[in-house]
Amino acid sequence: MTNAGWGIVSVAVVLLCLQVGLAGPWPNWRGPHFNGSADERGLPESWTDTENVLWTAALPGPAASTPAVCDGKVFVSSEVKGSDDLVALCFDVRTGRQLWSATVGRSDRSFPRNNLATPSPTTDGRHAFFLYGSGDLAALDFDGNIVWSRNIEAEYGNITCQFGYGASPVAFEGRLYIPILRRDRAWREPREGEPFDSFLLAVDPATGKTLWRHVRASDAQDESLDSYATPIPFRNGGRTEIVLVGGDYVTAHDPETGRELWRYCYATDRRDTRWRLIPSVVTGAGMVFGVQPRGGNDLFAIRADGADGVLSQDRIAWMFDRMTPDVPTPLFYQGRLYVLDGTRNGKVVTRLDPTTGRVEWHGRIGGGGPWRASLTAADGKLYCINEDSEVIVLSAGDEFRILHRFDMNDKPVQASIAIAEARLFLRTASKLTCIGKKEGRGSAD
Repeated sequence: MTNAGWGIVSVAVVLLCLQVGLAGPWPNWRGPHFNGSADERGLPESWTDTENVLWTAALPGPAASTPAVCDGKVFVSSEVKGSDDLVALCFDVRTGRQLWSATVGRSDRSFPRNNLATPSPTTDGRHAFFLYGSGDLAALDFDGNIVWSRNIEAEYGNITCQFGYGASPVAFEGRLYIPILRRDRAWREPREGEPFDSFLLAVDPATGKTLWRHVRASDAQDESLDSYATPIPFRNGGRTEIVLVGGDYVTAHDPETGRELWRYCYATDRRDTRWRLIPSVVTGAGMVFGVQPRGGNDLFAIRADGADGVLSQDRIAWMFDRMTPDVPTPLFYQGRLYVLDGTRNGKVVTRLDPTTGRVEWHGRIGGGGPWRASLTAADGKLYCINEDSEVIVLSAGDEFRILHRFDMNDKPVQASIAIAEARLFLRTASKLTCIGKKEGRGSAD
């Protein structure tokens, strides 16, 4: 079964991104299906410093943002080492040549393990959208011209969580969605405007003007109000929903108005003041899969068909309470759910049947550093990279099998691996590397 039968894809974005006749795009942090997977084929399962490396390009500084790829262009968000500049960058898919760079904002604060260029860019096939932890939000055309810009923080108060703002914007079907899920009292300066509310914002991609802002209610407390999760579009039967997680709740929203359609409390048995939430939800098989905070707690499967209002525990199809992540978002690929516990238990990848929660296999991937990037997949393979810049390639087959390990020697790394146009795009500390087969479709010029 193809991913299209299980997930959701923005057809308009894919069509626009195919104008140059190459393979599919990677238009946002979690890819064309919003679940970590792509439909690419002919991807390498191994590489060296030279073999299957199509090009490398220098980056001005490290960041946790994942590249977006569309219409022969790679969009990258970055800080500039030794400067306060927050920049939007664009590279040629085939050659790695930098096409343009634009300064979008200024960095005025720092965080442990993070910076203000953590949000990944997104594209609707016409514009690339860049958001930074400073609140700077901008749309650029594919020639690098700033079409519009605004500052979310200047309008709505401090968006900083303890480890900085970490959610990514999502362009989907004529709207740009931006989540601001934060505690009511700022973690640090500026504090003007307290107490703060949390909300989901929809912006017109063409003008930058607000279409709607839905204040998201929560009775969570302190750090449990903080969420680093990205909104995920979900085709729930005949209805499209925007699903958001954090502040002790999963909520689904009407894309046209922001109205809350349903909510589920994942903290029913444990109201903790330190349950900040990092992994986004993933959807598939008609269900919404979420992870409780801080790793080793429950992964839950919500039966969302016909959901309305406040959901009870009867809506939970199953729970998995062992090797669950603190940071990585689960992957849904070819009808299976993959979960990466990147810090405990020998660092384990688990494959689950999404309808029953049955464990089909699991295996330890080890590695020197923690795995905080999320799994991505295509062509029957799973890809991930850890903070020490060690890459692992796994088989997506019926048994756990490591196909390849390789050290990129460029740490630290938190960005996930993007898969588009028959290539892999790895954003490490100082480089953007394009991996692909040099023969056939998608080869470098």
